[in-house]
Amino acid sequence: MDRRSRLSRGHLPARPAVSRHRGGHSWRGRHRPGGRPECACACGYPALLSGFVHGAAQTCPGLPWGVLAGIGKVESDDGRSTAPGVHSGANFAGAEGPLQFEPATFAQYAVDGDHDARLNIYDPADAIYTAAAMLCANGAASGTRAGIRRAVFAYNHSQAYVTDVLSWAARYTVPAPSGAATAAIAFALGQVGKPYQWGAAGPDAYDCSGLVYAAYAAAGIRIARTTFGWRQDGPQVPLSEIQPGDLLFSAGSDGTPASPGHVVMYLGGGQVIQAPQTGEDVQVDPLSLTGVVVATRPADLPPAS
Repeated sequence: MDRRSRLSRGHLPARPAVSRHRGGHSWRGRHRPGGRPECACACGYPALLSGFVHGAAQTCPGLPWGVLAGIGKVESDDGRSTAPGVHSGANFAGAEGPLQFEPATFAQYAVDGDHDARLNIYDPADAIYTAAAMLCANGAASGTRAGIRRAVFAYNHSQAYVTDVLSWAARYTVPAPSGAATAAIAFALGQVGKPYQWGAAGPDAYDCSGLVYAAYAAAGIRIARTTFGWRQDGPQVPLSEIQPGDLLFSAGSDGTPASPGHVVMYLGGGQVIQAPQTGEDVQVDPLSLTGVVVATRPADLPPAS
């Protein structure tokens, strides 16, 4: 289903073709036909840029490299786009280079990423290191879910943009799980942007437990429909040993540590997917173990008969 039909059904907030904001950065509103990342998980990142992205992320403790890579994907398909402004000139909003900076913003945060004594907005290394500096200055240095979301929002003032970037980050950094976990993750990622609705388990809306219930049902495994039945959701695993596909339970707003009220699915690579609460959509977020009281591994359960 293309983006326009999904928007008409309310699965994603409307987004302007170009947004201009105080961060001085613009986004053209396209990265692939259909608007959705194509891989279910663990997509390969272009080898040519990998060293720059990993190196730039290391300049900002707390910034996952996948978030930086996700911005490059959304902005210019990792520099592969031939749209105006990516390789020369500017687009009609004044954005330039593979990371689509406006010149004033690039100048504010500019880093000579390839150490050639020149600052070049079109140079991938300079653009990537400069983007890392901007993200770091706007919250990513905290390494928290809220800080990373705030940093990406500062890069482009659109919650839909934040969702797109973090979805790509998850796909780039998720280790390839096997079997049921792969299928469950693929299903869950396919629901990004659909609205939260209490008591819903799809296909058009989900609550937190409804999302993971439907994801594992798609993988052929039956788990409890609500968080209060978490003991049916596979063996418990230590939080230090979580793997992609594991479920992480917390008290939430309507539970307790003994009877959790909220659940997220771990994607790997420091990312989770969840249906957070009324007024928010299914989204990918940075992992936070704060408040997590138990983790389970539904992928170890036998297939439903």
